[in-house]
Amino acid sequence: MTFLLDEIALATARLAEAGVPSPRTDAEEIAAYVHGVRRSELHNVTDADFDALFWEGVARREAREPLQHITGRAYFRYLSLEVGPGVFVPRPETEVVAGWAIERLREMDVASPVVVDLGTGSGAIALSIAQEIALATVHAVEVDPDAYRWAKRNILEHGQGRVHLHPEDLADALSELNGQVDLVISNPPYIPPGAIPRDPEVRDYDPHRALYGSGSDGLDEVRAVERTARRLLRPGGFVAVEHADEQGTPVYLIFSEDNGWRDVRSRQDLTRRDRFVTARFGQE
Repeated sequence: MTFLLDEIALATARLAEAGVPSPRTDAEEIAAYVHGVRRSELHNVTDADFDALFWEGVARREAREPLQHITGRAYFRYLSLEVGPGVFVPRPETEVVAGWAIERLREMDVASPVVVDLGTGSGAIALSIAQEIALATVHAVEVDPDAYRWAKRNILEHGQGRVHLHPEDLADALSELNGQVDLVISNPPYIPPGAIPRDPEVRDYDPHRALYGSGSDGLDEVRAVERTARRLLRPGGFVAVEHADEQGTPVYLIFSEDNGWRDVRSRQDLTRRDRFVTARFGQE
């Protein structure tokens, strides 16, 4: 074990030098992945077990390839999801958005709530809701064929029979559910054209279709979510839409009272940055 700890320490130094934000954690995650154990079980790995594949993974992470692409897994709330090239890697800030939705569903006087996740990507939000709200029926919408395949794999693993996947565009999805949905949630593309993400893991590896929104401000997909949510929701139903931290005010204004929205609020993530807007439809 001493040898492995030394190797992890060396890997941590290399990753820190490369600017990786969490070098020790990532080195340990790569070691755990290579040896088929959890990070908490690394103490069970003997020196004889150490594998040179560890250094291959470290070199990939040193080049700023996402950790989740190296291990093939992303953790989201209580789920371990398959991810890789072609799908957006779910972020911790989105867990806050999903958590808000789950709390609203628990408070509803609805035995079997109907939920729609627009632009589901890996299926992270849809599957979390299905896992934590036992009687919910969740519809996940994803038009991109690569992301759809990842969502399908995760739904087969975690949500078969509970999450229904639809290969549709979020702008005109699920007309058969008009007026019947209790909650709509979305993490749509919203980065404005011309804005370049700072982190190489995002800029170079996340699919551009999941990142960059349409329109001069990048918010045309958010506007489409607003229109779709207005069509799908029953009176009193809720919507939650994620956005970039500097977009709180413009997204807030998209959900106008003239269109029937009430209780519109800009909400923050764990770093106290504006992260998502919520609103209730219809009822005074």
